[in-house]
Formats: sequence, C-alpha cells, structure tokens
Amino acid sequence: MKFLIASFFLIFLGFALQSCQSNGPKEVKELETFEEKYSYALGLDVGEQFKNRMPLDVDIDILVQGILDTAYADRTILLDKNETAEVLRQFRTKANEAFKRKQAEQAAGKDSTAALNLKEGREFLAANKNKDGVVTTKTGLQYMVLKEGSGEKPGTSNRVKVHYRGTLLDGKEFDSSYKRGEPIEFPVTGVIAGWTEALQLMNTGSKYKLFIPSELAYGARGTGADIGPNATLIFEVELLEVK
Repeated sequence: MKFLIASFFLIFLGFALQSCQSNGPKEVKELETFEEKYSYALGLDVGEQFKNRMPLDVDIDILVQGILDTAYADRTILLDKNETAEVLRQFRTKANEAFKRKQAEQAAGKDSTAALNLKEGREFLAANKNKDGVVTTKTGLQYMVLKEGSGEKPGTSNRVKVHYRGTLLDGKEFDSSYKRGEPIEFPVTGVIAGWTEALQLMNTGSKYKLFIPSELAYGARGTGADIGPNATLIFEVELLEVK
C-alpha cells in the first residue's frame, strides 16, 4: 500500500508542477512524437491502476493542491503536521479495511466459481464415461481415439511434438496450436498430469480427444483468464513426433 501511494504521489507531483507553471494541465488532441505517445501511455497505465487498486475514493484536485502546497513555500498549508499524521493514520486504517473487504468478496466469488466448476465437471464426466468410444482410466482421465497411429509411444524421458486444441465444457476455445499455425514441442512430463498420462497411451500419428478432470489439470488454482478453479478441460491432441 505504501509503495502504491508513493508511486502515485510522484506521478501526480510531475502533473502538478506542470499545472502550476502553465496555469492548468495542457490538453493534447493528437499524439505525434514517441515521447508524447509513451507519456500518454504511462498516464493511461497509472490511471488504470489508480482506478482499479486504490481502495478509497480520492479527490484528484485536492490531491494535486496538497502536492503544490508542499512544493512551494509561498502557499498556505491547510493541515499542520499533527493533523496530517492523524488523517493519514485513519486513511491507512480505512484503506486496509476496504482492501480486506475486497479480498473477501473476491475469495467468496472464487469459492463459488470453484464449487460450481467442480459440480459441473463431475456431472459431465459421469455422463460422458457411458458414451460409445470413451475410455476411463484408473486416475479418472477419459479419452476417445479419433485416429489410431502406428508409430512409437513416448515415455517419460521423451520429448514430443503435438498439435492440439483446448476447450472448456461450454465449448469455449482457450488455446490452439492449429490456430497459431505450428505444433508445439515439450517434455512428456512437462505438462499437466492428464496430458502426461494420455501421451504415453498414444502411438505416433494418433489423435485423441481427452476429457481431463480438474485434479489432473490445473486444480483449484486454475490458470490464466479462461481456465477457472476446478475446471474440467477437453483437448484434441495429435501426436506428430517422439524425440
């Protein structure tokens, strides 16, 4: 919190000094030079952080006035040192309380999402295991052979080259090497547990459809913007080469 506030104060100090010199902030309609563009980009970034991370509302005009009153000796300071210290103490207390409330709200939302994802995943896998062509392993991994290859199977010491497409249960695609136009290469043990298990079942040239329960994927933590906590994942995986 202290670092955050200090960072914003320094940036607004620069803004305030410029405002004092020119009797108001300069408004630019077009960005021509690189300096103008990165200056504006930095401003957007700071503004976004200020909007999303400052736990209490701040009056920007009064904030700037406080900076100016401190920076220039001929200006009147409206709070003495004792009053300033007490107000800042109260601010830190209130900001900390607001931050904790926000964290609790986010955690409650995440817990709710995690519970819902877990329930939906279990229901999906329970129904899916009875479909024609679906095989369920001892770990709970489910797969369907779309194309059976005839090449060698990889082991835990191998690297593999694959094409793949990943989707959520609602069909939303979150990743695809096909869309990127090139396969990916990685160690068999360098991926989620569901992939590591499935790859060792596949002959080179095979294409499988994998239904991976959350405990064999990213678990309660989830990953990225699309894969939430306890999400069950579906992949189409094509094993191109074993190295």
